[in-house]
Amino acid sequence: MAFIKKEYKKFNKKSFGSFLLAGDVGGTNTSLGVFGIKNARAEFLMSFHFSSPKLKNLSEAVNEVMGYLRDERRISISKACFGIAGTITPNGDFAKVTNLNWDVDRKDLLEKTKLTQILLINDFEAIGYGINIVKEKDVFTIRKAKKIPKAPIVVIGAGTGLGKKTLIYDKHSKAYAPIPSEAGHCDFPAQAKEELELVNFVKRKEKTKASVSYEQVLSGKGLANIYSFLRKTGDYRVTKYTKEIDKSKNWPELISKYRSADKTCKAAFGIFKANYAKFAKNCALGALAYGGVYIAGGIAPKNRDIFDKRFIRIFEDNHKMQRVLKKMPIYLILNYNAGLLGAGFAGAKFLK
Repeated sequence: MAFIKKEYKKFNKKSFGSFLLAGDVGGTNTSLGVFGIKNARAEFLMSFHFSSPKLKNLSEAVNEVMGYLRDERRISISKACFGIAGTITPNGDFAKVTNLNWDVDRKDLLEKTKLTQILLINDFEAIGYGINIVKEKDVFTIRKAKKIPKAPIVVIGAGTGLGKKTLIYDKHSKAYAPIPSEAGHCDFPAQAKEELELVNFVKRKEKTKASVSYEQVLSGKGLANIYSFLRKTGDYRVTKYTKEIDKSKNWPELISKYRSADKTCKAAFGIFKANYAKFAKNCALGALAYGGVYIAGGIAPKNRDIFDKRFIRIFEDNHKMQRVLKKMPIYLILNYNAGLLGAGFAGAKFLK
């Protein structure tokens, strides 16, 4: 099985008491990270990156990495923490991966790998734990405001899906802990004629009478839905860019690539940006996130310019709470390994 390996630090295995495997499992990519454990702290050493659709299951990737570590580094690992893009059962034994045709079963992993301890958490729960250890260079400030220490934090992010977590400071562990949430699947609140038309378009496209969720307009698939909706209106010309997109299987990436050159792509990103700002505002108000609003996910770092003055203006637009929203700093997480860092942090914290 092919993987891309990256090393972040040269190390001597004797420097650590043990090692931990962490994972960030999504519908598009699966990343596994190796952490050295010393004094109950996890140090990020290397990562391995796979294409999720090309994997038969998670154990295939785990065995590939553990085989490499055994043969090339003489390292054995028995503990792992995996952040999964999907819903975790209350007992933590099974994860339904939202946008993938295979799931993650803790018992199955224990049987098919040499791991003896496994912790399954939600992928945005992992990013939430990662906020405890991300460095200043890993974060870009979208809007400055005075951050209140130990106040609630909100982490959101659009990628293959849409995630959200509220973080509450735990004075006993002296770290932020995430609260479970599936807010990305909340109903999308259409307030304008165009938004209602978009909702009805998505329902027709997916042949459903069910309510349309935020994720269906604020994710990679959501961006493609918006683009398709605009094309159907007949208000935008067919161009060499739209022809290329129509022939492609990777619409979100090309819509992003041509958002400055093509009017349809530009308009799609305009709607996408407005929805992102509204979702961020709703989540920020729901938590009173004076500790900050952090934006993660695969789309945001690649399209940093959408977090502009208009984004901030829409974020602050509220008939009563504008003064509250103006007091909340907004950050963009640039480090694509934030989920891995958080899974490593959680693994070191909970797997003894």
